[in-house]
Amino acid sequence: MRAPLPSSPPDERQDNPPLAVLSLCGGVALAVSLDAAVKWLSGEYPVHQLVVLRCLVAAPVLFVLAGMRGREIVTLHPRWPVVVLRALFMASAYLAFVMAIAAMPMADAVAIYFTLPLFVAVLAGPLLGEKVGLDRWFAILAGFLGVLIMIRPGTGVFEPAALLALYAGFGYATGQMLTRWLGYGIRASVLAFHQNVVFLAVGTALSLLFGFGQFAGEAHPSLDFLMRGWTTPPLADLALILSLGVVAGLAMVLYTQAYRLTEANLVAPFEYTAMIWATFYGIVLFGDFPDWVTGAGAVLVIGAGLYMLRAVQRR
Repeated sequence: MRAPLPSSPPDERQDNPPLAVLSLCGGVALAVSLDAAVKWLSGEYPVHQLVVLRCLVAAPVLFVLAGMRGREIVTLHPRWPVVVLRALFMASAYLAFVMAIAAMPMADAVAIYFTLPLFVAVLAGPLLGEKVGLDRWFAILAGFLGVLIMIRPGTGVFEPAALLALYAGFGYATGQMLTRWLGYGIRASVLAFHQNVVFLAVGTALSLLFGFGQFAGEAHPSLDFLMRGWTTPPLADLALILSLGVVAGLAMVLYTQAYRLTEANLVAPFEYTAMIWATFYGIVLFGDFPDWVTGAGAVLVIGAGLYMLRAVQRR
């Protein structure tokens, strides 16, 4: 992808910003609930076990949501390399984020992950040909200043897992840019089905590598979450783990639909509704209260994203 990726032809686009925003807000609520459950389970089970089990459950759900059109699911899209690349970015971003929340408060990880709209603005030009004005570049700089405040590099309170949350924002933004580029040539539910297949393949590969527990031991919580061996869960935990597949399947479809139906620069800032859910779950389930430094950095990041949204609306 040396040259800018072209957008889908104008006659293929039928943008619906209100539906896109509604889809994104619903997807965010489901996704943060999923993250809270994963954090709850991260002390006992490895991330690859959770990914494999949730993907196995999500597969029939996504198949039904795709309209049970087996031919459309198995037929290679003309841009199938981009479909696979998008799914790999989304899978790596998801793994990075859940490994981050295994080691740090949810609200802190989500606040750093909110570099997403900033990365979207940076990538929208080279990938989609969308113009990013000087005012939004200033907003991007302000947002990254907020990230530096939250990560606190060079201090005794620096948490390495914060870098995983930062990559999650980048990887997810790249994946959604590719979603927009794919346009209307492939339905959201079908795209989500293929994404789930790649997630399953990645989870299976990690399970074959780490699932026997040969690398497990005393390590950083994020690494321990990755390298722990598979464990047989009790019935209650198994029910929770399997329910993650249904939630993940619905969230994938809503997210994909949101970024297909309008410009990425417009819909991405509504990801910030996740901060409300993350703070709520963090306090109620884990007793995590964000400190004032994280709050100050989050204000800068969120303010920068909302400013970019306003700039898009003015245009």
